[in-house]
Amino acid sequence: MPETPRRARQVATLSLVFGAVVLAGAATGAWGDPSDPPRRPSTEAAPPRAVAAGVSADPAGSALSEQQAEHLLGANGDRWGAYYSAQEYAEFSQGLGGRYLGVGLSVGRGEDGATAVSQVAPAGPAAEAGIAPGDRLLRIDQDQTDHLPVTEVVARLRGRDGERRVGSEVTLAVQRGDGAVRELRLRRALLDSQQVTVEHLDTGVLRITVRAFTSGVAEQVRAALRAPHTGVVLDLRGNSGGLVEEATGTAGIFLDGGSVGSYQERGGTRELTAPPGGDQRTPLVVLVDGGTMSAAELLTGALQDRSRAVVVGSRTFGKGTVQQPSRLADGAVLEMTVGRYYTPAGRSPDGTGLTPDVPAAAAEDAGALALRVLAGLGTRA
Repeated sequence: MPETPRRARQVATLSLVFGAVVLAGAATGAWGDPSDPPRRPSTEAAPPRAVAAGVSADPAGSALSEQQAEHLLGANGDRWGAYYSAQEYAEFSQGLGGRYLGVGLSVGRGEDGATAVSQVAPAGPAAEAGIAPGDRLLRIDQDQTDHLPVTEVVARLRGRDGERRVGSEVTLAVQRGDGAVRELRLRRALLDSQQVTVEHLDTGVLRITVRAFTSGVAEQVRAALRAPHTGVVLDLRGNSGGLVEEATGTAGIFLDGGSVGSYQERGGTRELTAPPGGDQRTPLVVLVDGGTMSAAELLTGALQDRSRAVVVGSRTFGKGTVQQPSRLADGAVLEMTVGRYYTPAGRSPDGTGLTPDVPAAAAEDAGALALRVLAGLGTRA
């Protein structure tokens, strides 16, 4: 199915919300109650260059059709701006709040083109139906998944217009190994997204993986660090960004106050600072790759500039601009770029990304390299 400009923007943005359902794509972030989009920006978009004829730079309260909104984004060259219906934005904000509507499974596309289940959320509809990692997902309703773009698989799992509600049904055909194909009818539910996972390695190291900065992530990282440990690998590979407040809060866990970065917005500058009292003694390695984006780049840049962590992996994505949501007259929301952000040393990752301190070779296991670098840092006294 060809992607319209609106669909392409929404896929990039909404994949953050549904990342716990299908692990694919990039994402943008926003704050707030969907009934009243706040005026605080997120760290996701590209700088605007023009304003469409007849529309003000701030479209809040305007009566814009979907086509007019698309024209405005196109005229501004705003690649990462996005238009949402009221319902779509409500779901998006809900996802950033740490919850999402779905059946509780993640899938990946193998080299053979097959669509396989990679993760299953505990106690979700998929788990209750007996779906397990490694099962092949053959069909969603009547459509074969191997013939669909991954972005379309995301859309089908969350439901088309009229299906995006708790209790709506979706039929999946799954197969385990060479066994019989099972057809399962599941009801969508509102689930807690699992953006933070923790591994306790035999060496006393904690490997904390953060997939996106949704609400509550900083506190989850803080809770993980209460376990005894001698060093930390903070894995931000594939992290699509999210809420600046959560990225700043996570930085504060490892910094004793001071700058986390700043963002420029319509001629002004807002400083982002960490609260005092963070742990500055435990050896820390941050693991990044080309999928590390936006708020995750802000966190990486802060820890790198402040000499708090050694950054290992490959160059990050390079998405360092700021956007702000505006409520339109009909309840829809238009997100447009208003500025960009900078690391404490004044670097902007936008368009270039951040370079790791220790690059991983193309064929090298970056996770193993991170552990070797951490071992070289020693353990806390």
